[in-house]
Amino acid sequence: MKAVVFAGFSGSGKTTLLEQLIPLLKQQGLRVSVAKHAHHRFDIDQPGKDSWRHRQAGAFEVVIASDLRLALVREFEQPERLSVHALIAELDPRVDWVLVEGFKTSDLPKIEVWRAASDQPVQYPEDARIVAIATDSPLPSPSALPLLDINHPAAVVAWLLQHAEIFEYQAPP
Repeated sequence: MKAVVFAGFSGSGKTTLLEQLIPLLKQQGLRVSVAKHAHHRFDIDQPGKDSWRHRQAGAFEVVIASDLRLALVREFEQPERLSVHALIAELDPRVDWVLVEGFKTSDLPKIEVWRAASDQPVQYPEDARIVAIATDSPLPSPSALPLLDINHPAAVVAWLLQHAEIFEYQAPP
């Protein structure tokens, strides 16, 4: 399994880039999973549906599956900040690539997604885990890191596949 973090501030284009990379990786015959960090409450249940009702009744976990899909919703009794490794551990181990959105402080190799229009600072000067920068803007400070054109996702996929050994995932002990 390979794992890569796409790190950047809100509005930098992380979600759009991943949305374009996923089908391109799938066209290569690869199985792709996504691990996403959410900064706020979110819900995948629909109010009134059975799984929502079970959760509302106090179930710690609700797992629902059909022959095409599985979803697990777990309610934490106390706020809990999961690591990217905890999320990856929940994924099917047969996955080829895990694209991680967010978790910009994780210890995994990262591609920084940055655009000057976001009016946010770059992270690459301070983060040694950044292995490339996906952008469509001139960088504010020099870098020897590879520059990937955020507007050419096929080139980003080609770079990922060419450098796949960098992203080989090793779960922490």
